[in-house]
Amino acid sequence: MLDALVAGLLTGLSLIVAIGAQNAFVLRQGMLRQYVGPVVVICAVSDLVLILAGVAGIGALVQHAPTALTVVRWLGVAFLTAYGVRSLWRARHAGALTPTGPEEPRLRGAVLQATALTWLNPHVYLDTVLLLGSIAAHDGPTDKWWFAAGACLGSIVWFSGLGYGARLLSPVLTRPRAWQVLDVLIGLTMLAIAWSLARG
Repeated sequence: MLDALVAGLLTGLSLIVAIGAQNAFVLRQGMLRQYVGPVVVICAVSDLVLILAGVAGIGALVQHAPTALTVVRWLGVAFLTAYGVRSLWRARHAGALTPTGPEEPRLRGAVLQATALTWLNPHVYLDTVLLLGSIAAHDGPTDKWWFAAGACLGSIVWFSGLGYGARLLSPVLTRPRAWQVLDVLIGLTMLAIAWSLARG
């Protein structure tokens, strides 16, 4: 139970903690102290819905088409490997997470932007529905939900910390060196998970 929870937490954080438009937007709103609550809630709740849908969906797939799990499993291995290699490659070329855009949207605009950056991003479906769902499916009928709970907790912790801790985190998150270290850790984590998944 605890192992599955921790595995879900670490896997979820590894996938979500990356330089991207969604994280940059949450950071920006946090630094400006504008509509942080609604933006954090939208991003976190959206992740929770997608993670739970992925875990439940993969479970149904296993029951009705067991051979499909093998296909999903190896797709997951391929994606994790590519993700890990990409993270390690990205670490060679330092980037930084900075708030984007000078405009200050109203509440409705901020909500729409947060929603679009979450639901219109194809990677979110790969990360949550397919990848987390396929990994959770190997944990058994009970542990897979603890894995999902860990991944959900990771999303809540990350978005809350990024939004509300933006003022404190911004000196670190805007330093390329910090992201180099983070990308290396993410890359190694993804490759380790891919190896574990490949071994079955």
